[in-house]
Order: sequence, then structure tokens, then C-alpha cells
Amino acid sequence: MAKQKLLCIGDHFISSSLMKAKLGALADQFDMVEASTPFPLEPFRDIAEVREASGSEEQMAEVLKGVSICIAHHAPLTKKVMEQCPDLKLFVVCRGGPVNVNVPAATEHGITIAYTPARNAAATAEHTIAMILSALRNIPATDAAIRSGQWAGDYTYQTAGFELETATAGLIGYGAIGRIVARILRAFGAKVLVYDPFAKIDPSEGVEQVSDLNSLLDRAQVVSLHARETKESKGILGRKQIARLQKGSVVVNCARGSLMDYDALADALKSGHLFAAAADVFPQEPLPADSPLLQFPNFIMTPHIAGGTKQAAEKAATIAAEELKLFLEGKPLRYCANPKK
Repeated sequence: MAKQKLLCIGDHFISSSLMKAKLGALADQFDMVEASTPFPLEPFRDIAEVREASGSEEQMAEVLKGVSICIAHHAPLTKKVMEQCPDLKLFVVCRGGPVNVNVPAATEHGITIAYTPARNAAATAEHTIAMILSALRNIPATDAAIRSGQWAGDYTYQTAGFELETATAGLIGYGAIGRIVARILRAFGAKVLVYDPFAKIDPSEGVEQVSDLNSLLDRAQVVSLHARETKESKGILGRKQIARLQKGSVVVNCARGSLMDYDALADALKSGHLFAAAADVFPQEPLPADSPLLQFPNFIMTPHIAGGTKQAAEKAATIAAEELKLFLEGKPLRYCANPKK
């Protein structure tokens, strides 16, 4: 009896060989096929109706021929691809959410979609803390100054940052990443406020849950975004919300670019209302060369790399293998985007 065909299509971050290695003995059950997309040496992009994808529909249609199970990272699974790949039954995305998959179309085609949430929670949380500290202490600008021959050690009381030890930090969103950020901030000595209507928080976590966003904005000197991208969360930190923050606050976004009004952020930096800000994500990526944000040395930027650690790649491949095992055993998947009712 012929073995089922399984495709591992990775990239330069989560390789097909890593996916295969994490399958362990499961790999022996399949006729294995491997392929790759150019991410992240080439940035992801929108492909047809899906987002943050790498590769092409043509490549996917070709490598998925005869494949019943696929483990992927940023490879696109569009309606057009599905129409050409009738054998596909399971598509596992090594990401926190399957944004590079047309999930409704997959449901119509009888394709189960799994994903790997929290794979980069620790990585993103640690990056968030690094961005907060970089913003508070002006690290990138002073490093650049030294490299250009300037000794920028002339801080004054007015230009100095502030310490996390006595600060109040506000987290908008309290999922896996937010919880790790809160734990680290508390270790610094910061008081942590949380706004997340859907979060269930135990008193032992040592954070204060507020019932409305304004309560957080009125009290926090550091605000960090950790909400999921939904219709409700789009623009959750807009012009009115940024204006409500006390003068000299710091804003950080390592979640999603759609959560914040970046034009309002630029205005708040220009006016001096904010002490500094930092972001790993933007509404348009790569950031346009004419973006007004580029003029502010107190705006810290990284190119959507918060989740990029070796451990994040390994966790993703491990969770994907675990989901495949459950699928083969006929058990409910832990992380299924379109479970059967």
C-alpha cells in the first residue's frame, strides 16, 4: 500500500529539515517531500487573498500535487491553490495564526487547518522588554552617536529617561506574550495594569486588571500592545488614546501594526508629548522611505523580528508535529482554525 504524501515547505527560518526532524518516527509513515520559500531573505507579502505569505501560488500548486498533508510556515494556501490540490486534507501552519491561509475556502474544500500559537511568546516578550529599555534609556541613538564620533553623554534632568522599578506599565492585551511581559516587568519592580476584557487573571499573577482602557491610559507611563488583531482592536491606540497618556510616556508595539495610529504617534513624538516610542510592526512593511517616523531618534524600530529566535522555530515545528500526531490518531486538534461542528 502506497504511503501518504507529506510536504514540508519551510524557509530560511523554519526549514523543511527542521520540520522533518521534529516529526521523528512519524516521518517514516509518509512519502516525504521538501520545498522552501525565500522568507525572510525576501519579506513576506500579500498573495492573492491571503496575507503575510512567501513563495507563490504557482509553486504551491506544483509542490502540493498528490500531497495529503502539508506542514508550512509562510507558504500561501489560497483558493486557487486548493482548487488544484484535491488530495490535501491537513495543512499545518507553523505560526501563531494562519493568516497566510484562506480558512473559509479550506473549510469548503474539507481541509483541516492547524496552527502553532505561543510558539514565539517568549521571544516576542523578551524583544518587547528590550524595546522598552532601549526607549527609556535612548540606547540606539547614543550608540549611533558614538559610532559617528560624538560622545553623547550630556544628559540633563529634562532629557533623562525613567526607571521601570517605580513605573506603572500598562498592557493592552494579556495573552501568552502579555503574561510573560508582565512577569518580567514585575521582576523589575514595575506595577502592571492590564486591559483585556477576555482575560481571566488569577490574583497570584500580581497584576491589576482594569475594566476600561481609559483607566490604564490615565495611570501608565509605559504602554505596550499585546492584543490580537481583530475588527474591535484595530486602532485601539489611536489619536485620542495617545493624547490621553501623561506627558513623557513611552509606547511600544510588538504586536500588530493595525493596533496603533502611527500618524498620531509621529505627531506625539514631534510635539514632545511622548518621551519615546518603539515598534517592531507597522501598517505597511517594509516601512516606506518617506515615513515621518524616520526623523525621530527617540523612535526605536526593528523590522518585524520580535519572534525570531531559534527556540521559536523549534517550538513551532514541535507543535506542528504534535498536531499531526493527533490528526493521524483521529483525535481533536488542540489548535484548529476550522474545527468540524
